[in-house]
Amino acid sequence: MILGKRLWTALSLLVVLATSLAACAAPAAPVTGGASSAQAVAEGPKGTLTIGLTTDIKTVELPNAPERQTANAAQTMYDSLVFPEVDGSYSPALAEKWEVSADGTTYTFHLRKDVTFHNDEPFTADAVVYSWKIYSAPEIAYASNWTIADNVAKVDDYTVKISTKAPNALLLSYISGWSMIPPKAHAAMGKDKFAQSPIGTGPFMFKEWVKGDHLTVVANPKYWRKGYPKLAQITFKFMTEATTRVAAVQTGEIDIAPRLTEEDAATLDGKDNLNVLTYPVDRIYYVAFNNVNSGKGTPIMDAKVRQALAYAIDVQTIIDKIFSGKAQRAVGFVAPANLGFDKATPVPYDPAKAKALLKAAGYEKGFDVDMACPDAGYPRINEVCQAIEGYLKDVGVNAKLELQEANAFWDRESKKQQPPIFVDSWTLTIAEAYPRLLGAVGKDETYANWSDEKIHAYLKQIITTVDIKKRATVYGELQKYMRDDPPFVYLYFPQTFEGVNKRVENYKPRGAENYYLAEVSVSDGK
Repeated sequence: MILGKRLWTALSLLVVLATSLAACAAPAAPVTGGASSAQAVAEGPKGTLTIGLTTDIKTVELPNAPERQTANAAQTMYDSLVFPEVDGSYSPALAEKWEVSADGTTYTFHLRKDVTFHNDEPFTADAVVYSWKIYSAPEIAYASNWTIADNVAKVDDYTVKISTKAPNALLLSYISGWSMIPPKAHAAMGKDKFAQSPIGTGPFMFKEWVKGDHLTVVANPKYWRKGYPKLAQITFKFMTEATTRVAAVQTGEIDIAPRLTEEDAATLDGKDNLNVLTYPVDRIYYVAFNNVNSGKGTPIMDAKVRQALAYAIDVQTIIDKIFSGKAQRAVGFVAPANLGFDKATPVPYDPAKAKALLKAAGYEKGFDVDMACPDAGYPRINEVCQAIEGYLKDVGVNAKLELQEANAFWDRESKKQQPPIFVDSWTLTIAEAYPRLLGAVGKDETYANWSDEKIHAYLKQIITTVDIKKRATVYGELQKYMRDDPPFVYLYFPQTFEGVNKRVENYKPRGAENYYLAEVSVSDGK
């Protein structure tokens, strides 16, 4: 993914304790491929890191990863041309250096000459062009991360030009999330087989994917960045229940338990072998409306109704009661740390006003509507959705809540098959809200279930406005429009907690709950 000028990276430590261990389902037959298990791991890397993911993964191919946890696992196997530093700058990765044309529309990248893919296929300009063509296809979930470039052309074996029709304010940010793949191997394997056992240039190589149980990657012995990775192996175990992750990190079954609540962290208090990292997350939770199919002809098409639902939900009480106050009210899709945040006042809880707006819209007696939520897809999300269901009922809106299995939920969202109302969240890896806005309300985007031509025009203006101050102004105008004619009810930005075994060294999660594991090690080498 991509990174901007600065992220919320403040990390503080708490000491931690444990609860009960939930049983894991019996693993399915493994899918193997990519790096051969017979390949020798380089002398340097030592030890195994085990991370408990909050969801089963749908794919190990990065451009199709539906959410952050899957992307974190897949990211280990890939590199891009540039690397996003935590301060928002971009350092050389597969490209040693680059220049920008005077008109700002062409970037010339000079590639490293000592890089091979995990299958020993050389990395050249052909791989950059091929990767762009493959992942720009409409069926790719995040094709917009690639189609942001209008053309990618080979100059010679180790030089490539990436161009846009107009200057693009965030081009490097998007390029930093591109995953390079080997042309010959991909063509020979076919896209389906490759998606099951991918090959990249990253610090780790695919070893095994036991669907429903775990993904294992091993150190790349020929990694171009000398001295890295530090770990011999990483295993990502799929643990959807928070209590399972809490217990597993206590017993040492896993080393890192992400996405814990403050209550989970409190139960871990007193364990000498653990730390808990806590940090604010640039991830907005929101109630979404679907106007592309299921919402057509329903009350949610009326802006007054959508405004009414915002007044009907007591977001602050949700924060205080469900998250013990460990979250921040959202006033839009632009977060306080993002460029152009306009410091607006949150919509207050006012059920009387909600009822008045519903009456003005012609729904004095309320209405029935379907609502969906990703079952256990995020911390406390089930409780949040149930609370929302209750608040809406209090003003006469009978929202019939369906808790959908998380991956099925995102699959339906990508196919525009969600009901008129659903609850989801969206994170960022840069300090600008554009990628979040594009993904959720961009024209023809995979997960966009709301379409508005005025919003599309604002997004086009943002991406082509290179001047930062002017771009901030456009963000402000868009925020006002999205409150007057809201595609969402804006809920909160959470604080998250992660239980981490003290044997883990140099693990530094970022504000998007993303991380890079090449520099992580374990002190005992086991």
